[in-house]
Amino acid sequence: MFATAAMATGSATPSATAAPAGPPTQKVSHVITSFRPSRRFKSGDSRTSVTSLDFDDTGELAIVARDDDTLQIYNCREGKHAKELKSQKYGVHLARFSHHAQSIIYASTKVDDTIRFLSTHDNSYIRYFRGHTDAVTSIALCPSSDTFISCSRDNTVRIWNLQSNNFQGLLRLHAPYLAAYDPSATVIAIASPPTHSVLLYDIRNYDKPPFATFDLLELEQRFLGPQGGDWTKMEFTNDGKSLVVSTTGTGHFVLDAFSGELSHFCYRKSGHSGRLAPGISPPGGHSTNSNLPNGNTPVLGQGDVCVTPDGQYLVGGSGDEGLLVWDISKAPGPNNFLEPCETLPGYGKAAVVGYNPRTNLLASADKDLLLWQPDPDLMIE
Repeated sequence: MFATAAMATGSATPSATAAPAGPPTQKVSHVITSFRPSRRFKSGDSRTSVTSLDFDDTGELAIVARDDDTLQIYNCREGKHAKELKSQKYGVHLARFSHHAQSIIYASTKVDDTIRFLSTHDNSYIRYFRGHTDAVTSIALCPSSDTFISCSRDNTVRIWNLQSNNFQGLLRLHAPYLAAYDPSATVIAIASPPTHSVLLYDIRNYDKPPFATFDLLELEQRFLGPQGGDWTKMEFTNDGKSLVVSTTGTGHFVLDAFSGELSHFCYRKSGHSGRLAPGISPPGGHSTNSNLPNGNTPVLGQGDVCVTPDGQYLVGGSGDEGLLVWDISKAPGPNNFLEPCETLPGYGKAAVVGYNPRTNLLASADKDLLLWQPDPDLMIE
């Protein structure tokens, strides 16, 4: 990994590579308060924004999709920009590594709503996944196979396998904008924000009714208030015990994944990053959002929070610069209200956030991409 003593700023390809740091084997709890930005990759155009972020299985590579219709790949081990891929004709969003680091899937934002399977080695298409007739809002890869789920504004959820052009399963639901696999890959959660509900399906019997339904309407009214908030992301913790539903409101819900009961409402005072929630589209694709500064056109996103690999912390954007950390391993409080346990100073908003699955490295992005590592001088012994 690259050193963290001082932040290096790079353009598309930084000119110098920092020296490797020690092995990142520390527990997350020992380093979580010490993360600081250590590498900054500027977009080169103030009008360009990162819309999605993903790491490969090994944690060596990160990929971001940008609204300039490019994919940018970074080497996390060396802290370097590795490759740019262009999708000028079809646009790009929700880029996800397959279980093979040299291939990715991503949603189109122009021309049609096809999901594309791309070889990053030679920038050639391997396969097209056709069927959706409106914007794809979520792509979730199965943890243990080449199966993946896609959600769309066309009111369908489709189950695919990377080896076939044709979808393997289909669910017709009202506004199923978000999906997630549990870590065992036996359960899929489908979220319908307009109906305030999360549906849990046995993946082997997805064509049967859901075995559980969580209704979040009362929780939204209680915690988000009259301002409300759209749902932006859904994620299981790696132990499968909790399910996080993030919002554009004043906080995020951490639910018991078995009962649906609220464990924590992770409160953030400064609000969200201003990105569009899945399923929300400006009329005509060009209108402005009065909630955004200077009337800026809203940008796509994938949610501005992530769960640490140990399942103990939620890390996310604050609406201001830097990151917030919530300790979700705590026992629920009497009112389920959870304040951040730490604020990590950074540069710019964290509109998209991810935690490396193999090493203690964070990534956040808005216009620029920041890679964060623990500062050795701040770590807990």
